[in-house]
Amino acid sequence: MDEVIKTAEEKMGKTVSVLKSEFASIRAGRANAAVLDKIRVDYYGVPTPINQMAAISVAEARILNIQPWDMSTIHSIEKAIQQSDLGINPQDDGRVIRLIFPQLTEDKRKELVKEIRKMAEESKVAVRSIRRDAMEKIKKMEKASEITEDDLKDGEEELQDITDKYIKQVDSVASDKEKELMEI
Repeated sequence: MDEVIKTAEEKMGKTVSVLKSEFASIRAGRANAAVLDKIRVDYYGVPTPINQMAAISVAEARILNIQPWDMSTIHSIEKAIQQSDLGINPQDDGRVIRLIFPQLTEDKRKELVKEIRKMAEESKVAVRSIRRDAMEKIKKMEKASEITEDDLKDGEEELQDITDKYIKQVDSVASDKEKELMEI
């Protein structure tokens, strides 16, 4: 039973980690290299992340510089950024690509907050699903007489406590991201 609970807790922790990485890729008006993580460039027939092809640096609060190591890839990188859902037009001077992040409008902020809340709710559903699967495993163990009824009750309580902890983490991460959006 302890193994089932431990596995469930690890899965819940991974769910929160995935949510944090998804939040990092949301464009929030500030230059952030994480927004490029999901963009792949066709590099000799292989989809390659930009951070493996170029040095990425934050020049100013709202400007991201991308300097390819292989100058022949500059147009491929620029094209991949334009085709992505980033919504920023890259500017290239032949050696460096600049991404200038515009100020967020009130409507865009509200749209991003809705997106954040939706992602947080999906993570909560995933955490609850993990709890449900673990509960079913524990109940099967009790039916098979591997654990006692008291162990079942203790396991259910422990799983609920762990679930509550991770739901609070999801809420906390989401509210932090919302505050970050509103401060910009």
